[in-house]
Amino acid sequence: MTKILNKSLPPLLGLFLALLLMPMASSQAANYKAPNFSLKTLDKKTIKLSSYKGKVVYLDFWASWCEPCRKSFPWMRKLQSKYKKQGLRVITINLDKDKAELKRFLRDFRINFPVGLDPNGKVAQRYRVKAMPSSYLIDRKGRVRYVHLGFLQKDEKKTEERIKKLLKK
Repeated sequence: MTKILNKSLPPLLGLFLALLLMPMASSQAANYKAPNFSLKTLDKKTIKLSSYKGKVVYLDFWASWCEPCRKSFPWMRKLQSKYKKQGLRVITINLDKDKAELKRFLRDFRINFPVGLDPNGKVAQRYRVKAMPSSYLIDRKGRVRYVHLGFLQKDEKKTEERIKKLLKK
């Protein structure tokens, strides 16, 4: 059903409808090369996934209208602070077309990680994002190891254990 939505509707509308159809967060193991990307940030810097090779990356796709995204930001900030010295990098990718909404959202948080801008959803399509938020745990070799759709606080511990496991490799 999600494939049908993504082909026949604009990317963000398809993502929104997929989120409505998804009853809860889900997580799955994966093992494929992470698609590289290059995106601008609000301050016109460039984020390139390839520049994080050798790091464990927690890549999170989000939008300002997404309430679970709002709940995930303090946790991602904590992760970045706690594991940065061990090699973790949190990168987020925002899908809002309206920069004013994005800026309003970010005012509520003291982020310590970059936010790439993907208003047309091109990078999200390459990652086959199906829900907001969607996160991808990428190992030091640039391979997606876990994909997590949605955000529930009960999943934080399990995700953190996966991060610690990848940081040890």
